[in-house]
Amino acid sequence: MKSLNHLGVIFFPAYDWAISPTHPEREERLLYTQDQLREEGVFDLANITEYKPDIATYADIERTHFCFPGPEVVTTESHLVAAGGAIKAARLVMEKEVDKAFALVRPPGHHAMKVVHGNRGFCNINNEAILVEFLREHYGIQKIAIVDTDCHHGDGTQDIYWHDPDVLFISLHQDGRTLYPGTGFSDELGGPTARGRTINIPLPPYTADEGFLYVIDNLVLPILDDFKPELIINSAGQDNHYGDPITNMNFSAQGYAVLNRKLNPDIAVLEGGYSIHGALPYINLGIVLAMAGLDFSHVREPDYHPESLRQSPQISEYIKKLCALTMQNYRKPPPLNVKPNQYDTRSRSIYYDTDGINDLQVEQIMVCPSCSGVRHLTSKTRSHASCMGIEIPIDACPRCRDEGYRLLHAGRSNFRGKTIKFINRRDKEYLTLNEFELTPMGRYFF
Repeated sequence: MKSLNHLGVIFFPAYDWAISPTHPEREERLLYTQDQLREEGVFDLANITEYKPDIATYADIERTHFCFPGPEVVTTESHLVAAGGAIKAARLVMEKEVDKAFALVRPPGHHAMKVVHGNRGFCNINNEAILVEFLREHYGIQKIAIVDTDCHHGDGTQDIYWHDPDVLFISLHQDGRTLYPGTGFSDELGGPTARGRTINIPLPPYTADEGFLYVIDNLVLPILDDFKPELIINSAGQDNHYGDPITNMNFSAQGYAVLNRKLNPDIAVLEGGYSIHGALPYINLGIVLAMAGLDFSHVREPDYHPESLRQSPQISEYIKKLCALTMQNYRKPPPLNVKPNQYDTRSRSIYYDTDGINDLQVEQIMVCPSCSGVRHLTSKTRSHASCMGIEIPIDACPRCRDEGYRLLHAGRSNFRGKTIKFINRRDKEYLTLNEFELTPMGRYFF
C-alpha cells in the first residue's frame, strides 16, 4: 500500500529527561505511541519512513531566544535533540526527501518565550520557533503560518512572533479564563508592526469535534487562504482530547485526524497531551495516517462513545459568534495608538511556574514603516539581576540596523546589569557581553 504523501516521522522520547518520575511530561508519553505505530505496521508502508533527529546547536537557539545567562544553562541534551528533531523535519521537507514530516519529540516548547530564564509550562526552548528561524536562515523562507492546536494557549510562540508581520500565528485553545497560562484572548492581535498576524481562538470548555472542525472550516482555512504562507506548521498539542487529565475538552482521535487532513500542514511538531495510555497512541496514529493521506476511519480509542461527547447548542452558538468576531479582527484589526518611527513599549511580569522565577520585563519595538523594527528589552529576575536583549530583525532596513548598533554601544556604556545579548539577524552576528567588563563572552556568526 502506498500513501498519497511521503511522510517522514522523527521520533525522540527523551528517555533521560522528566520534571519528575511521575510528572505528566515524561517519556511514557511517546513510548506507547511508538508501540502503537509499530503494532499497526505503519513503518512497513513504503511511503512512511522513520528518521532520527538532528541535534540543535546553541547558535540555533540563540538566533531565536535571549537565553539568560546562556543556552548551556537553560537546556539539557534532551532539549537540543527535541529542537533538532523539529529541524530535521524542516530539512527533510525543504530538501524534498519527504512531502511532509511529523516530529514526535519531547520536551515540548510552545510556552518558551523570546526571553528564557528557565522552564515554564514544561517548556525551556521553543521547538517550532527554532524550526522557523532555521528555515529562514538556511532556505530563505519568508511567509510561514504556525497553527497551534494545543489545549493551552501558545503564549511563548505568540511572544516570539508578536512583532513579525511575516509569521502568522493562530492558536486554538481552551479559554484562558479556565486554564493555564491565562492568556490567548481574541483582542491579542500582535504588536504595532504585525497587527492582525496573531489570531487567538479561545474555545469554551467541553468543545467537541464539531466545534473544532467548525473553526477550522470557517476561520482557520479562510485566513490561511488569504495569508498564503509558503509553509504551514502545526504545533500539534493533543491535550484537547476528552481523556486528558489536565484539561476540559471533548476532542477525539478521529477529530484530530480530520483536523490534520483539512489543515494539511507541511510539518507537525508534537506539543502537549497527557493521556498517556488512552489517547496519545490513537491521536498520533490518526495524525500520521492523515498526513500520509491514508484511511484513518478505523482509529478509535477503547472508550470512545461519540454520543457522550456532543457539545451543547450553547457552545455551538458561542463558537459561531467567536469565529465571526475573530475574522473581523483579522480583516480589520483595531488600530493601536502608536506613532511611526518611534518606540512602542510594553511592560510585563512573566512567571516561570515550574522553576518559580518571576521576570519583570520591559520591551520596546521600533515602529518602522520599512521593516519589522529593532527590538530592545530589559529583563530582571532575582537570580539573574538585570539583563538586556537587542535584536536587529532579518528584514531590517539600514536605519534599524544602525539603531541596533547604537543601542548596543549605549548599553555597553550605560547599562549596569549582568548580561547583554545582541542578535543581528540581518548580518548573522551574535554577541554576548557579561558583567559589562566590555569583554565578549561569545561572538560568532551564524
